[in-house]
This record gives sequence, C-alpha cells and structure tokens, in this order.
Amino acid sequence: MDTPPPPTEPTPPTEADVAAFKAQLGRPPRGLRAIAHRCPCGQPDVVETAPRLEDGTPFPTTYYLTCPRAASAIGTLEAEGVMKEMTARLATDPELAAAYRAAHEDYLARRDAIEVLEGFPSAGGMPDRVKCLHVLVGHSLAAGPGVNPLGDEALAMLPEWWRKGSCVPAAPAGGTGPAPDSGSASDSEGSDR
Repeated sequence: MDTPPPPTEPTPPTEADVAAFKAQLGRPPRGLRAIAHRCPCGQPDVVETAPRLEDGTPFPTTYYLTCPRAASAIGTLEAEGVMKEMTARLATDPELAAAYRAAHEDYLARRDAIEVLEGFPSAGGMPDRVKCLHVLVGHSLAAGPGVNPLGDEALAMLPEWWRKGSCVPAAPAGGTGPAPDSGSASDSEGSDR
C-alpha cells in the first residue's frame, strides 16, 4: 500500500467498540483494555489486551488484530511464504536483526508496563523468527511506524482494507454497536488468543 493507515491514539473501548469486536471475531473480547489502533473506517482494528485474562491465564499477545479484512490479507501473505523469507533475512542481515530485537524489547516494555509476565516471550516469534504477521502488523499499527521493521514491511504489502468501508455495519441510529445480524469473522490469530 502506498499510504498506511495513520497512527491513532489508544482509547478506552466503548460499547460500540465491544459490539464491533464481537461482530469482527464472532465472540466477546477477553482481557480488553483499550482500542490500540482505529481503522480509517472508524472501527477498531487492533485492541490492547491484558497480560492475564480474567481467570489469571497468561495472555502474552498485547496487540491483537481484529479486522477480518486486514487479517485475511495478512493470511495471504503468510501463505505466500513471507514469514519464511523474513526469518531467513534475520539470519543474514545484522541491522534488520538488531531492529527486530529492538521491536521485541518495545513489545515487552509495553506489556510489562501493564503487568509483567515473567518468562513469557513477546509475540509473533520475536526476536529471532517470524511466527505470526498478524501480531507484527498489530504492533506496527499500535506503536506507529519505525518501531517494528517487519511489521511495517508486512503492513506496506497489504491492500487498503478499509477502502470498501467498514468490515462490520455501523451502529443503528441510537444504538450502541453494529447491527445484531452483522455476521462474524473467524479468529485468524488462533484459538489460544
């Protein structure tokens, strides 16, 4: 994409945001703390989650991509072998490896500012490999450009997913969230999230 979505400030989730999340993923949010990035269409596309779920289960994915259109496009990149190519570059490009390690440290620092998960990795395969582009793009959107080099690269490879409008219907007049029959998307980041 020529122009990635602009950075947005984190905001507390509204009832409409929670309804949008439910429509996007087909389930209620777990550990939701904030809307970490908002899509140009106005809906959440990355949420910030607590390091532990309500039942105490560790949940190391701090930035969770929720937009099904973005997730689908990222899934296509993963299927095309982008993660394998990026991981190979980490082994041969010391500057890239150092920048990716710094992204890992940033991710941990942001998570630790909420709650320390002693002994848990960051996410997405950081710092030594690329395991999940969804996590890296979520980190890039939440942190802004220049923080996660491989997240930024993956983001640049994506189409402008918001150009067709919102991935979920807008709240009905006077309502607090998307229309109830808005459908759902599968959880592209796995059932462990």
